[in-house]
Amino acid sequence: MESPVHPVEFGYNPPTGERGLERVDPHTFVRDLEHVLDIASQHFSSFWVSDHLMIGANFRLECWTQLTWMATRYPAQAIGTDVLANSFRHPPLLAKMAASLQVFSHGRFILGYGAGWVEDEYRAYGLPYPSARSRIEQMVEGIQVMRALWTQSPANFTGTHYNVTDAYCEPRPDPLPPVLIGGEGERFLLRAVAEHADFWLPSSRKLDVLRHKATVLRRHCGDVGRDPAQIRVALTLPIFLRPSQAEAEDWAGAALQGDNPPFAGTPAMLIDYLGQYIDAGVSLFHLVFPGFPETDDMQLFAEEVLPALRNARVR
Repeated sequence: MESPVHPVEFGYNPPTGERGLERVDPHTFVRDLEHVLDIASQHFSSFWVSDHLMIGANFRLECWTQLTWMATRYPAQAIGTDVLANSFRHPPLLAKMAASLQVFSHGRFILGYGAGWVEDEYRAYGLPYPSARSRIEQMVEGIQVMRALWTQSPANFTGTHYNVTDAYCEPRPDPLPPVLIGGEGERFLLRAVAEHADFWLPSSRKLDVLRHKATVLRRHCGDVGRDPAQIRVALTLPIFLRPSQAEAEDWAGAALQGDNPPFAGTPAMLIDYLGQYIDAGVSLFHLVFPGFPETDDMQLFAEEVLPALRNARVR
């Protein structure tokens, strides 16, 4: 069978409130968010919402509520989570939530899913925080029980962590939501991607790390008998975009010195930068524009970067 060719697509990852916003009027935030999404909907094929309860400045809207709000207002975009923490919602209930959203959105939902990683959130909300391996096992079983509920009527599933008995999830979703798994642990997480994911969202933005992790994923795919080209690679990418490199780097500041630096530069530099990731196999970008609620950076991307990559493909 010939491996698929994937078009390169760009999605927008709007804030849920964490980007330096600690003391803000929630009504003002929602007004600004809708204004920016109105503009983004003209340029991006998908919208993605992150899932945290408290992190950074701690001003946050709940992921699923925000996603549902966006789905009703922007009917042209695919909608996805970037990514849901398995532990935050009981997977059989999440299956029902996802099935319902798939009906209301006319099949536009992508289930971004992960094992969870911010221990402070778990502790603050009274959630157990087991080992990484246990959280990955729970994530995998969560996907299995959700797919059972989406495809069986009634559904039965017996696992170590989750069980359903003669459970109905009607109406079942059609089409089934694609599953995106976030993370890059080589032994267990990437094995889960090889076995269960339609999309893979690595954590690192460093090209050498990304290429290495992709090699590990291909090995896992070989072990389970799957063509790795069937799994689309996504990447969440903050971009500090300005007409001059100096202005962009000054804006990004200390973020450029971190372990997982964002992009900072001009449109021409960004075209070359994104081209390297496309060559490495990335076909779906979740873009973060730090200028929110201003949209100069987004408009600059739409006018000078997007046209240059409109026909790009990953083979």
